[in-house]
Amino acid sequence: MDYGYLNARIRGMKGRLLDRKALDDLVLKPDVDSLTAALEKTPYRQDVEEAGVKYSGVYRLEYALRRNFTRTFTRISELVRGEDGEKYLNVFLKRWDVQNVKTILRGKSIHAASEEIFECLLPVGSLDEASLSEMIKQPDVKSVIDLMAAWDIEYARPLMQAFSQYQSDKSLIPLDVALDRYHYEQALGSLKKNNYDAMVVRELLATQIDIINIKSALRMVRDKVSPDEAKVYFIEGGKRLDEDFLLSMINTKSVEGALKLLEPTHYSFLKSAPEESLKKEKISDLEKMLDKYMILRGISAYRGDPLSIAILVGFFWAKYNEVTNLRIIARCKTVGMSEEQVRKELIYA
Repeated sequence: MDYGYLNARIRGMKGRLLDRKALDDLVLKPDVDSLTAALEKTPYRQDVEEAGVKYSGVYRLEYALRRNFTRTFTRISELVRGEDGEKYLNVFLKRWDVQNVKTILRGKSIHAASEEIFECLLPVGSLDEASLSEMIKQPDVKSVIDLMAAWDIEYARPLMQAFSQYQSDKSLIPLDVALDRYHYEQALGSLKKNNYDAMVVRELLATQIDIINIKSALRMVRDKVSPDEAKVYFIEGGKRLDEDFLLSMINTKSVEGALKLLEPTHYSFLKSAPEESLKKEKISDLEKMLDKYMILRGISAYRGDPLSIAILVGFFWAKYNEVTNLRIIARCKTVGMSEEQVRKELIYA
């Protein structure tokens, strides 16, 4: 694979990403319309203009950002097609298939409007907008899974196996765990080589698994789930936290106690969470900190060997972070959040 050529193309794309000053300028815009006008002067211009034909307001920006993200990685997929790089890129893009399926199932379980569900999707994996739109049209969770099975979508099998448990208590957790477990088993199983490229991807996958398991452990500590019940929710393949460690977090019976165990690990930063969040066991604040760590960890891959898959992986996370930041700014503008509040929600790379 010609990593020299890929490196040059990716560096060109990275040079078009918005820097911190550009993001701060966008935060200062008073409303969605002025934010839209500002984005028309950036590399998002084409997508914003095309979105304006069908949509207005925040829906216009959501459509433009989805389209730009999809178009960017469609172009990169073409650059690596038929090469090892295609396999490595697909490992990350398929994560968004899983996330999109989860979002649709969650939307159906709470009877959310189709437009609200679609706004939250990023169709960059094997499930395109047309497929996702048809899934959203289904009346309930079971119908979505049945449609996926009829289409022979690979994620249907783990969902069907976990459906009876969902049906008994209407909790989406068994479905989420089934999807995650299937995805990471397949992803790690595809990395059979022991070269530098496979190592970069494997390390990031293992970090993702650790973070998913930490989130699960913290929720179960908060909800007073017993260690025996907790076992079935952990995913194998993490880098630093094995099942015994995760169960010891459950056994502390408090979020603060669980975080104390994490202090000798790479996740010691969680102890800096606001004191109020710890006392009230506000897991969402800790989850945001973990998400930020994952994004920055992914972006840091860009500093790896320039003649490897690392530069593509780093760009993937940087682009995802940019689109996520822009979506946050747009949504915050619709609810009138202050500039200071908006900045606290952003992740500056």
